[in-house]
Amino acid sequence: MEPLTSALLYLDGVTVSFDGFRALNNLSFAIEPGEMRAIIGPNGAGKTTMMDVVTGKTRPNAGEVLFAGVHNLAKLDEAEIAELGIGRKFQKPTVFDSHTVSDNLELALEADRRVRATLWWRRKQSERQRIDEILDIIRLTSVRDRVAGSLSHGQKQWLEIGMLLAQNPKLLLVDEPAAGMTDAETRQTADLLKAINREHTVVVVEHDMTFVRDLGVKVTCLHEGSVLAEGTIDQVSENERVVEVYLGR
Repeated sequence: MEPLTSALLYLDGVTVSFDGFRALNNLSFAIEPGEMRAIIGPNGAGKTTMMDVVTGKTRPNAGEVLFAGVHNLAKLDEAEIAELGIGRKFQKPTVFDSHTVSDNLELALEADRRVRATLWWRRKQSERQRIDEILDIIRLTSVRDRVAGSLSHGQKQWLEIGMLLAQNPKLLLVDEPAAGMTDAETRQTADLLKAINREHTVVVVEHDMTFVRDLGVKVTCLHEGSVLAEGTIDQVSENERVVEVYLGR
């Protein structure tokens, strides 16, 4: 099947109404393969609904959501969309508190296991290597044997990002990763996402403008369910409408 677009994710005229309220209003934007994009905007701008649509949690009333140019996500359910390689990290981390960091990653790999029925020992060996790689990326090698419940808020967020990575998604949707973090953790999270972006396409929904600046990526600002502005953080921050509806002065 010939791809209809080069974009990995393409929202075209997506509208979602709840009881007459338009959460998304003819929303269109595209994310290229290998890109990292930051999505900003005031509360109620449609950021969460947009992620709900991409992951199949909410069906749009109108419009198309194309993945890899061939799959219309608007017609698929959550499980089918996850199978295509779309992973989502919610704002509040959900890790297995009574298991070690390492075990949490192994459980995340388990979920992916039915796909790869190789020889048991070889699988074990490759999984150990993969867990080591992920621990390195998420900067938790030194605490691999600690129970997840004893981690700091920031470390739990990183562990959950690692659990998402274990499933090797093509596209990661990350919801407010810097919320509740210390300044040092926030900077480390920006570095972490940049490292992940070397091999994965990433969409980050975020309120913390300092964090968005640290990411140094293209920014899309939503307002009332549509794109208000798009460009670098400086271009978007200087846009009069963005200042008016979101940033204030």
